[in-house]
Parts: sequence; structure tokens; C-alpha cells
Amino acid sequence: MMKFRFATALLSMCLLATQTSVGSDDGGVGEFLSNGVTAHRGNSGEFPENTMPAFRSGIEVGADWIELDIFRTRDGRLVVVHDATTGRVGNLDRVVAESTYDELLGVDVATDFRKRTGKSVADCPPQRIPLLEDVLKMVIRQRRTRVSIQPKVDCVADAVALVRRLKAEPWVGFNDGNLAYMAEVKRLEPEIPVFWDRGPETDLAADVRVARQHDFEALVLRHDGITAAKVQQIRQAGFEVGAWTVNDRNEMSRLLDLGVQRIYTDHPRLLLELHAERRR
Repeated sequence: MMKFRFATALLSMCLLATQTSVGSDDGGVGEFLSNGVTAHRGNSGEFPENTMPAFRSGIEVGADWIELDIFRTRDGRLVVVHDATTGRVGNLDRVVAESTYDELLGVDVATDFRKRTGKSVADCPPQRIPLLEDVLKMVIRQRRTRVSIQPKVDCVADAVALVRRLKAEPWVGFNDGNLAYMAEVKRLEPEIPVFWDRGPETDLAADVRVARQHDFEALVLRHDGITAAKVQQIRQAGFEVGAWTVNDRNEMSRLLDLGVQRIYTDHPRLLLELHAERRR
């Protein structure tokens, strides 16, 4: 089995000023970061989740991976949004699969973020649901951070085809708990890394056997079910071990002490600061 080696100031404004590292083409120069920090739905603690500002910020703060979710629209576009409907994050409630992309562009997906944070429209301008293609085009203009795609519906083949068309394979991984989806990734593109999500009460011995069968690279467990024994079991089997989704500093420290190698978080800056402190 070919094992993948992981490419392992709070901002006051929601509108992110584009930085050179993201906004300009570096010609592929440089190495991917490797720090075990996955920015969950981008830097979603500081910006509206699954939006371009959140993804740019995830890259700029230094996460080695950003993570996003995809659905397919009625007109066949792959869009970046977590839920089947837009009501939780937006000002309008639309069923993604029953809407065209043009119809979804009418939804301001920064609405809930402004409500939760007390930001004004001036501080946090309206945001639209991005296309997966647009996120990938942005990501491949730099070589620091990769992007992990979580398919929320049966759209793996379309996503892989898009990745191939953009020649974005080196920048891309996939994550989800759906075995069929993750196995399809490996069938179509064996070199693309898969982070297989598992719940707190999963049968870990069975999961290790399945992961080995499909050549997955990592098992990512819900953080509250992680123990030292589970971490040891996963690592001894030759897989990277990750945890989702962790926003509490003390819990981050506990997991790092146990040997967890990757943490998904809405607050990548916090986790990076913790890593820096632990190196001192």
C-alpha cells in the first residue's frame, strides 16, 4: 500500500484582503505545509463557513489543509455548501439539489455569521455559495495548502473529473464517513488521499481492515470518542489518526498529548498557536 505523507491578530473584518500567497500564481514553487491543521469549512471561526474569504484565510493563517463540502445543483454544478438547504446559513431557504446555481446566487450565506458575531454588513459583506471549480482554481495558484473535499451526495465521479480537468490532483484529498464514496475516490484516482471519518463508537478493528483494503491514508474520529488505545491502534496499523471537529484549546491539547496527528477545527489560528507554544 502506498501511504500518503500528509502535507501535514484575530481578524476584525469579515472581508478578507487578498494576500500575495493566495492571489498570485507562484508557478508551483515551494513545498506544501505539513502541520496537521485542517481548517474546517475554511477558517470558519473568523469568516462565514464554506466561503471564499474563509478559504483564503485558512490558507493565509497557515493550515496545511482546508476542508469543504459539496452538493450538486439542479443544473449539474458542484457547489460548496454543507447542508442540503441554505436556511441555516443564509437569508433564503433553498433546497440545493432542486435549485439552479443562478437561483442559489440569490442567497447571502454570510447572514447567520453576521447574526452570531454581531458584525454589520459593512464589516462582513454578503457572500455567495462558491463553485467547487472556483475554489480549486484559487487553491492551485499556491503551493502551501491543500483542499479536502467532502461529498454530501453521490457526486464523486463529477468531482474527480473536475480535479483532473484542472490538473489539481496534487492539491486535493477527500474526506467523509460514506465508505462507498471514499472507495470510489480510490477506484478513480488511487493517489488521491482519503481521510475516512468515523464516529465515536465505531468498531475500530473492522475500520482498520476496511481502510487497509481500500488503501485509505487516514482514519479521522470524532474527538469525544478518542482514547490513547484507539490512537495507538490506528497508528500501529500504519494510518494517520485525525480528530473532528475541535474548537476548545484544552481538548486540542488532550488530543495532541494522545498522539493525534491531525485536527479539524473552525479555529486554525488557535491550533497553530498551540502547536507553536508546544514547540518552545
